[in-house]
Amino acid sequence: MPWKTEETKMELKAEFVQMADQPQTNMSKLCRRFGISCPTGYKWLRRYQQDGLEGLSERSRRPDNNQNKTPDHIEELVVEARRRDPGWGGRKLRCHLCNQARAGTIEAAPEQIPAASTITSILDRHDMLAEPSDPSRRGSWQRFERGAPNELWQLDFKGEFRLANQQYCYPLTLVDDHSRFSLAVAGCPNQQRSTVQELLITVFRRYGLPWAMLCDNGPPWGAGLGWRDWGPFYTGLAVWLMRLGIDVIYSRPNHPQGKGKNERFNRTRGDELLAHRQFADHSEAHARMADWRTRYNTVRPHQHLDMNPPATRYESSDRAFPEHLPPVAYASGATTRKVTTNGRIRFRGQRFTVGKAFSGHRLALRASSESHTYDVYFCNQQIRTINLNKNAN
Repeated sequence: MPWKTEETKMELKAEFVQMADQPQTNMSKLCRRFGISCPTGYKWLRRYQQDGLEGLSERSRRPDNNQNKTPDHIEELVVEARRRDPGWGGRKLRCHLCNQARAGTIEAAPEQIPAASTITSILDRHDMLAEPSDPSRRGSWQRFERGAPNELWQLDFKGEFRLANQQYCYPLTLVDDHSRFSLAVAGCPNQQRSTVQELLITVFRRYGLPWAMLCDNGPPWGAGLGWRDWGPFYTGLAVWLMRLGIDVIYSRPNHPQGKGKNERFNRTRGDELLAHRQFADHSEAHARMADWRTRYNTVRPHQHLDMNPPATRYESSDRAFPEHLPPVAYASGATTRKVTTNGRIRFRGQRFTVGKAFSGHRLALRASSESHTYDVYFCNQQIRTINLNKNAN
């Protein structure tokens, strides 16, 4: 996929070392996923631990010392940093400039970097602040998170836009709930299942499989038909994810707060990337999104991560992607029914709708705690509850 091939070697190094630096990382598995040898991986990690991200560069190293600079020069650094990352506020800019000062990549000492409030005043003097009514200056939602990486990924298409060649670009984003690590930002030419599935395979091969994925009710993971009392409408893509052992969770309709981290991530992407430039075509969109994703993961301070970038909190999954789908199997003695071509099963003399996406597959039925009701499972995920006394199909 273009989103992967556009990544430079330096970007891959930065992502690799921050994942490799996590406790209990399986270096052999991580090196295989990045397509490098173990000696190379350990060499990159050693240089990163000694010299930070600058140690990974093939260019000449930074100066050994810096001279004290005037306040005017510090102000120029602030303005330059804001121009480089126009969506960052005072706290993120201060944290980033302090990190640069400690690394020696700017000609200033950490103690010369002004307070966040002073940086905000500098931005105000240079007319670089958003208007008070801008969404980027509103308060955030109360946030909840999973306890570990890869317990839940959030998937979404958000904010399609027109390219300079008049074609549409559909940004697909994938974020880890615990770490806020961006697993993918891709400028897709469409929202079709084949496009999304190909990208997900690439992500799964590099980072492994999550335990669950949260998405909205629209295509290609949902049928986009709304909900009835008995649940959502599944699609072929959702069935494929379930066969991989990934629980598919749908957010409540018209309730974007359910996918708060991805919604916030998409707003950040819009503020920092899309609002300040137009892309000529899909190729340029892929390249710029890849650059921005690397910077978001490895450089950009995150307020909810104690001003650390997401890569410092993320580690890849131990669940490897299987190149061949496992068979659909249930426990010996389980009650199963095969789904017809019109998406129904027959049970206890009645027909029940379960969804055309499951056509040809067998589903398992298990008696629930309530009288006359059965829970319907595909693989390990419950997809329906049927009531023998209230069958409207």
